[in-house]
Amino acid sequence: MKILIKNIKELVQVDDGTRIKVAGKDMAQLPTLKDAWLSVEDGKISDYGSMSDWNGVEDWTGLEVIDATDKLVLPSWCDSHTHLIFAGSREAEFVDRIKGLSYEEIAARGGGILNSAKKLQDTSEEELIEQTQVRLDEIASMGTGAVEIKSGYGLSTDAELKILRVAKKLKESSDLTIKSTFLGAHAIPAEYKDNRDGYLDLIVEEMLPIIKEEGLAEYIDVFCETNYFTVAEMERVMEAGTAHGLKPKVHVNQFTSIGGIEAAVRHKALSVDHLEIMEDKDIEAIVGSETMPTMLPSCSFFLSIPFGPARSLIERGLPVALATDYNPGSTPSGNIPFVLSLACIKMRMTPEEAINAVTLNSAYAMDLSETHGSIAKGKVANLFITKEVPSYAYIPYSFGSNLVDTVILKGEIKSTNGKV
Repeated sequence: MKILIKNIKELVQVDDGTRIKVAGKDMAQLPTLKDAWLSVEDGKISDYGSMSDWNGVEDWTGLEVIDATDKLVLPSWCDSHTHLIFAGSREAEFVDRIKGLSYEEIAARGGGILNSAKKLQDTSEEELIEQTQVRLDEIASMGTGAVEIKSGYGLSTDAELKILRVAKKLKESSDLTIKSTFLGAHAIPAEYKDNRDGYLDLIVEEMLPIIKEEGLAEYIDVFCETNYFTVAEMERVMEAGTAHGLKPKVHVNQFTSIGGIEAAVRHKALSVDHLEIMEDKDIEAIVGSETMPTMLPSCSFFLSIPFGPARSLIERGLPVALATDYNPGSTPSGNIPFVLSLACIKMRMTPEEAINAVTLNSAYAMDLSETHGSIAKGKVANLFITKEVPSYAYIPYSFGSNLVDTVILKGEIKSTNGKV
């Protein structure tokens, strides 16, 4: 399919394809082109420019023309941290928190991750594919074009492999770009409560070899947190994952600071995610590294926990990525525009910084910034056209609204008028 989008009010996040991330004060710069056009061919962005320099169309064969008068065009959002494959919901725990129970207290009663694991173990691959496809369609309709999906709601060999096999099948069938992460070390299963080393042995000696053999994941993750996995346990799992060809991407500093960031950076983690609780030493550990700090503001919103200190990191010259953490327990939403709103309202990020964080920087956190995350010739044509809006700042300003009009994924028009 060939596509021409003309009369674009503003083409957002344009570049020459050489940027792989944006850090520090540069995050406040968002390159755009007003009164623009963009062409797509063979699934890639083939060219773009100003309407004043447009030479017209020479070959109309198979060309779809879209008039974007008074509309913006942006690269699709990249959601670099989700747990999108899960079975059922956990609204009962939502009510428990309203009544005063903490996330940790709910987990201690057998809720939380263990609750989701039990439901998933009883759900077939076919059912999981069906449920997850609904979620993928939903996030695509809000502008997301690439997504990372973690396991971690299995907590047994069969169930963890089930999640990753579902992710592999969705990669092959979905319009979205999907990356997968093995998060067997998400929680200690009840049957291993008194045998932590036994569960770690299961991850390292049984699960990882199968994951490598079947090519089921790109990344290895650990929930390094008080009452979950220690720094030493995280390092053991990261080292084993790296030995099996998986890059580390880890959960750290959601509730406490216990040294996980320093260890993750030392092991060359692609990203460190959550970061709600950050001490000076945690920030200092990231400075000068290639690790992407990733914050999940809708998790902070839903659990009423602190928001990550994005300003502190940016002022230290660091990059920041944002993601949804879409999961049934702490963030039952994949709404990136709402993440943008929270980043601006609660974390004092400017619209430019927030958009950089959910495009180029989040693409970096998925090893995709060479092909996704900006408008550049040769990049994958994952784009969306907004409804008529006054500016890109209107996207986080108008919180709760879906301002996406047309979705283009891999060079194909997937929705118009906001409907997939």
